Amino acid sequence: MASPLVFIDGDQGTTGLQIHERLRNRSDIRLLTLPAAERKAPLRRAEAINAADIAILCLPDAAAKEAVAAIENPSVRVIDASSAHRTTAGWVYGFPEMDAGQSQLIAAAKRVTNPGCYPTGAIGLLRPLIQAGLLPRDYPISVHAVSGYSGGGRPAVEQYEGPSAAQALAFQVYGTALAHKHPPEMQRYAGLDHRPIFVPAYGAFRQGIVLTVPLELRLLAPGATGEQLHAALGSHYADSKHVRVISLEESKTLTHLNPQALNDTNDMQLGVFINEEHGHVLLSAVFDNLGKGASGAAVQNLDLMLAHA
Repeated sequence: MASPLVFIDGDQGTTGLQIHERLRNRSDIRLLTLPAAERKAPLRRAEAINAADIAILCLPDAAAKEAVAAIENPSVRVIDASSAHRTTAGWVYGFPEMDAGQSQLIAAAKRVTNPGCYPTGAIGLLRPLIQAGLLPRDYPISVHAVSGYSGGGRPAVEQYEGPSAAQALAFQVYGTALAHKHPPEMQRYAGLDHRPIFVPAYGAFRQGIVLTVPLELRLLAPGATGEQLHAALGSHYADSKHVRVISLEESKTLTHLNPQALNDTNDMQLGVFINEEHGHVLLSAVFDNLGKGASGAAVQNLDLMLAHA
């Protein structure tokens, strides 16, 4: 019996290249990519996606929707790395650690939507606390995050690595219109009643993310403590292979968070920093925007789906 055929549509983009690199030497799958002359040919792309057992879409949103619309073969399964289907009915959210049964849902799914990089950190922190009854669903959440410039795709990579790299900003906050595409995804899968404020930024490093969420204990569930928040996260991820919650002892000794600490892995490190004097808590997530935030997550979902084939 032939090994499963996996088609990467958009394998020359930032995420697609990383997925291809992670899969190219594997012997348990056959990898289908199109020659440069055929990558933008609608007929050839439609043929390829309909021939695949699993298609991974690394495309702009509009192109991802067109690719899905071109599927006629009912046996084709899809992992969409774009944001086109993240809140679409019928698509399984590809964050295996989100709930106890999420891995099984992904494994059996026909359509899986890969999480956004920033939402991976925000949802990973917030959802377990809401489910534990410690964080009210109507809490006014603010999410602050700094990503490597690869999070901006090929144009940002060219800006920082191309001929004009010397003029690239060392740090830039963007999304100041507060209309970024990620908050609806954060709200839905974290379980929030209201859209969170999201303040993203790029730094002059290629990849990696530090994401933080500040909380005030006085606005949490009555009697909730920072230690309880930490315990809830620790319990949720106790058996996780890829998500680690650092100990409270370790968090007390950390004076900074390095966004590049987990680069080239599919891991995520969560932290809870407590200032009892002021009643403040800072939640943190560190991970690779091209790993757990994109290509690593896609391959993790692929492996779940292959195991169910």
